Amino acid sequence: MESPNRTIAQEFIFSAFPYSWIKSVVCFVPLLFIYAFIVVGNLIILTVVHLNIHLHTPMYVFISALSFLEIWYTTATIPKMLSSLLSERRSISFNGCLLQMYFFHSTGISEVCLLTAMAFDRYLAICSPLHYPTIMTPKLCAQLTLSCCVCGFTTPLPEIVWISTLPFCGSNHLEHIFCDFLPVLRLACTDTRAIVMIQVVDVIHAVEIITAVMLIFMSYIGIMAVILRIRSAGGRRKAFSTCVSHLIVFLLFFGSVALMYLRFSATYSLFWDTAIALAFAVLSPFFNPIIYSLRNKEIKDALKKHIGQAKTFFFW
Repeated sequence: MESPNRTIAQEFIFSAFPYSWIKSVVCFVPLLFIYAFIVVGNLIILTVVHLNIHLHTPMYVFISALSFLEIWYTTATIPKMLSSLLSERRSISFNGCLLQMYFFHSTGISEVCLLTAMAFDRYLAICSPLHYPTIMTPKLCAQLTLSCCVCGFTTPLPEIVWISTLPFCGSNHLEHIFCDFLPVLRLACTDTRAIVMIQVVDVIHAVEIITAVMLIFMSYIGIMAVILRIRSAGGRRKAFSTCVSHLIVFLLFFGSVALMYLRFSATYSLFWDTAIALAFAVLSPFFNPIIYSLRNKEIKDALKKHIGQAKTFFFW
């Protein structure tokens, strides 16, 4: 039974942001630029792929889906970070916190599944090129993409519902830059370490990440085995170039996610918690449009073509 002098928290206050106005502005400007770049960069990729029929292949359908998810993945957290940096009271409502956690994790898990599907696609394209068109059909591509989103948006739902039932009656100062499971659970008025549910959820998250990493790792073992059997250096380079962008994105995203969610009993300082959170919530999505546009000849060529058409239209 709750003590009568306890009040249920209706909001959380982010305490990991700098308190100095000057420092807040210094953080706000680059974060705003990064967010604008992420949204515009991914919208460009979506537009270019949509407008060019020769890019309507499984690989670019997956890239488009990843770009779409990246926009919502960052929108779940960065706009609130930006408003908090310029606000004196850096608060978020309890329901708003639950929604932020849900959309951040659901889009993030969807990306994990999608990156795994992309590895499977590259494995088929390089290891079974003759059977690839009959296996990776548009229907299968759409089914894989939809399955990734269904998995992503259903997996975190039980945990969010469970957290919504916990009592929050002590401090409402959240030692983080956005709502995440561990920082929020630390504020609950109960010993969450003794609850079986949190242990089960931790295991589920670990299994998800480790399974995805293992599947991608096995796919690349098969890919490398085939590439090494190619006799010409040019053939090996061409084959590897088709999956190098995905490999870089995989290492960036999973590296930072593993540091945060595969820590098990390890604890980090507030500084390192914030730095790691920024790595997978901000920096990884920032580099993805660069990797998929600057390293992809077909997207670059299509983009140059449309820029040329736009110049002709406006300066004719």
